[in-house]
Amino acid sequence: MGRGVAALLVVAAVGGCTVQPGQDDGKSRSPVRIELPDSASPTPRATTPSATPSTSAPAKVLWSRGDTGRDIRELQARLRQVAWIFEGPTGTYDDATEEAVKGFQGKRGLPSTGETDSVTWQRLRRMTHEPGKWELYLMGGQPADAPDPRCMTGRVLCISKSSRTLRWMVDGRTLKTLPVRFGSDYTPTREGVFHVYWKSRDHYSTLYDSPMPYAMFFSGGQAVHYSTDFAARGYAGASHGCVNVRDQAAITELFDEVRDGDKVVVHW
Repeated sequence: MGRGVAALLVVAAVGGCTVQPGQDDGKSRSPVRIELPDSASPTPRATTPSATPSTSAPAKVLWSRGDTGRDIRELQARLRQVAWIFEGPTGTYDDATEEAVKGFQGKRGLPSTGETDSVTWQRLRRMTHEPGKWELYLMGGQPADAPDPRCMTGRVLCISKSSRTLRWMVDGRTLKTLPVRFGSDYTPTREGVFHVYWKSRDHYSTLYDSPMPYAMFFSGGQAVHYSTDFAARGYAGASHGCVNVRDQAAITELFDEVRDGDKVVVHW
């Protein structure tokens, strides 16, 4: 009997089973119970991670170098609000715009592509406010409104306060259109019909200690003239009542074309 139990224990150990012998009181022995593996339970399988991690699609490019239009003006105006562009909006996605976008992206840990994608645009929008009309056209470029009826005959400097533009018109035809700037609320530009009574190419204002080149006077001390401040700051500033022009080449040509006695119409 002892030899048989011992043999059975050896077999159980080799087979990997659990053997629970009964208590030996010298008189009787309980039968040996052998636990076998449950053949119905599946053997666990090792899992391996996916060889290719999931990646999100790249952000959609909205605008890039060479694009033009109102959207580009808004992009540039918003970049100007956060001091990545210092020139006013031009409406053209140029080198300066590309460099500004790269800088903005790099500062915020975005891919520095210089292209404005949807992620870059949403980040910029959250940091800025909706630009107003004269932020979009800070340095000019805005469309001119319709000329006043009083501008439709003769030789006229037709100046609109609504669109901040000057039309040089002859017999109802517009020969030149320029962005212009006016006086502040404290020194407003007068409105009405006037005439050029004096031209002074290299004029200097002793009252305001300021140069007024290519001045064409039409009402007291108020004149159409070139302004370096307008050229530098755009509509962020104002004149002392004169009609400022920021395009020096254009006003040089205009000065040579306008004659004493030509009509000046300042209107809304």
